[in-house]
Amino acid sequence: MTTYAIGDIQGCYKELRQLLKLIHFSSDKDQLWFVGDLVNRGPDSLSVLRFIKDLGDNAISVLGNHDLHMLGVLHGIEKPRKKDTFDEIMLAKDRDAIIEWVCSRPLMHIDKQNKHILVHAGIYPAWSVEEAQLYAKEMESVLQSDKCIEFIKNMYGSKPKRWSASLTGWDRLRFITNSFTRMRFCTEDLQLDMKHTGSPGTQPNELIPWYLLRNNELRQYRILMGHWSTLGNVNDPQLVTLDTGCLWGGKLTAYSLESPSNYTSLQCSMTQNPNV
Repeated sequence: MTTYAIGDIQGCYKELRQLLKLIHFSSDKDQLWFVGDLVNRGPDSLSVLRFIKDLGDNAISVLGNHDLHMLGVLHGIEKPRKKDTFDEIMLAKDRDAIIEWVCSRPLMHIDKQNKHILVHAGIYPAWSVEEAQLYAKEMESVLQSDKCIEFIKNMYGSKPKRWSASLTGWDRLRFITNSFTRMRFCTEDLQLDMKHTGSPGTQPNELIPWYLLRNNELRQYRILMGHWSTLGNVNDPQLVTLDTGCLWGGKLTAYSLESPSNYTSLQCSMTQNPNV
């Protein structure tokens, strides 16, 4: 069995299927790990969701910010944005089943034996692995409860910027969600910055990529992440970045956990501008 981690798909179903052919994926023996942002802006988010949902236990997908935003739009809480592509999902006969499936996805997946962690944007640098698991489950339990709608109503926003164990209510859940699904840069005292999305080196001097601030326990794991297409392709013993900009005219990438040097990338046909 081979496990492949795959970068942000964002509705690019054709490219996903082409990539799986390139890696000779077998649904009866291999497993796929998805870094989130399965949907939005690409042309066929519905097919992406149906395909991954139908893979059952052969697929693990964590939640990304676009996946959560989709829930806000489908529930009528947030108005669709100019480049959102959720119309087909909204009209789908299996819409409710898809929403239920998305709500059951985790914020992080951890393989303690092989020291791998799958997340969308990252793990807040001050948290231990155990703390990150607890906080992820805290948010997931709300998303899977009768408080889901209220959570989504209060999910949007970039404050609070700094973690405290004394945070409560929606502020606490919003910080947890932002850390796992939107984080890129932090200040040295670990305040989140949600404004700057460019590559390292383009940010103000006081901002530091979150992964450079990781504590020693997090450095014992190899973190597989997406979200940050302008970061480029990083592959070191502690970090693998997999959003290689498929939606922006870049590539869709698969990474073999069993063969860390084995990247397979497919040139994508989408040519959207990430700065628009």
